[in-house]
Amino acid sequence: MFGLFSIDIGIDLGTANTLVYVKNRGIVIREPSVAAIDAYTRRVRSVGMEAKNMLGRTPGGMIAIRPLKDGVISDFEVTEQMLRRYIRKVSGKFNLAGPRVLIAIPSGITPVERRAVEDSAYNAGARTVILMPEPFVAAVGVGLPVDEPAANMIVDIGGGTTEIAVISLSGIVLKRSIRVGGDEMDEAIINHLKQAYTLHIGPRTAEEIKIRIGSAFALDQELKMEVRGQDSVAGLPKMITVSSQEIREALMPTLREIGDMIRKALEICPPELSSDLVDRGFFMAGGGALLRGIDSYLSRTTGLPVLLAEDPLSAVANGTAVLLRDPEKLLLYRQMTESIY
Repeated sequence: MFGLFSIDIGIDLGTANTLVYVKNRGIVIREPSVAAIDAYTRRVRSVGMEAKNMLGRTPGGMIAIRPLKDGVISDFEVTEQMLRRYIRKVSGKFNLAGPRVLIAIPSGITPVERRAVEDSAYNAGARTVILMPEPFVAAVGVGLPVDEPAANMIVDIGGGTTEIAVISLSGIVLKRSIRVGGDEMDEAIINHLKQAYTLHIGPRTAEEIKIRIGSAFALDQELKMEVRGQDSVAGLPKMITVSSQEIREALMPTLREIGDMIRKALEICPPELSSDLVDRGFFMAGGGALLRGIDSYLSRTTGLPVLLAEDPLSAVANGTAVLLRDPEKLLLYRQMTESIY
C-alpha cells in the first residue's frame, strides 16, 4: 500500500556534490555536499551552495563542513541530517510513505562504510534503500551497452575517489577504486602555492584555479590568473599571478596516479575484453573529467581512445534515472553486481 503513494529517488552522494533524481521529474537537486552546522549543538543550519559559500567565512558559533570524505561518510550524523533535508524537500513534509531510494556508492567501499550509507538513508526517512556500485551506474548513465558480451569500460573521477570498471553481460568483470580525485588536485594546488609563493589559500580558491586554468595536457594558449590569499610568512593579504603550465605541473602527480591505476587495471583485464577496448576505448565521467586535456593525457598514457560523457557531472544521477524506470533491469543489475562487495 505504501508503495502506491511513495516516490522513487536516485541519489549520487558524492564527496564534492550531491545530485538527487526524482522519477518522472528529473534531477531536482544539484548541490555541493557541504553542511553548515551549529558548533555547539551540531544541528545543521543550511546545506548545499548556501553552506559552501560559508566555507572559511563562518562566525565562531557556526562551522561549514563536508560530511563525506574519499567517497564515504566521515560524519554520520551530519550526513543523515543533510539527506533528510533533501528527501523531505523532494517528497514533501507530510508524505507518510517514505520514498524508495537508490544510492550509488564507491565500488571499493568497506562493509562498515556501506552500512553507514544505508543506515543514514533509512534514518533520513527512506522506506527502501538500494545500493549500487557507482561505476556501473555511471556506465548506464552515459549509455554504454552493459548487457552486451563485450567490454564496456568507464572511468569515473569524483571529488574523493576515482572508480574504474570493465563491464560485460550486465556484470562487473573488473573494478578498481582509489581514494584520489578532485580533492587531491585541489590540495596539490594549495601545496604548490604555499611552497612556491608562501601564499596560503583555501579549498574554494584552489577549486576555482583548477576550473579556470587547470589542465592535464599542454594548451594551445597557456592561461594566467590572479590569485589572492594570505602570505604564510607575514600573515598579510597577498596577490600573485599563476600560469596554467605551473598548475599542470602541480597536478601531474595526482594525474599519474590515476593513469597508473588505469594501466594496472588494463594489464589484468581478460584478453578477449582487452581486444574489445582497442577499438571501443573507454568513457570518462565525474567532475574530474572536466579538467582540460585529461582525455588526451589518459589516451596517451593508455594508448586507448578516450571519450567524455556528454554531461560528466550528471552521469551517475542519469544512471539512477534509467534504473528506476526499469524495475526488472534494476533487479537484474543489482543481483549481478552484489557480489563485488
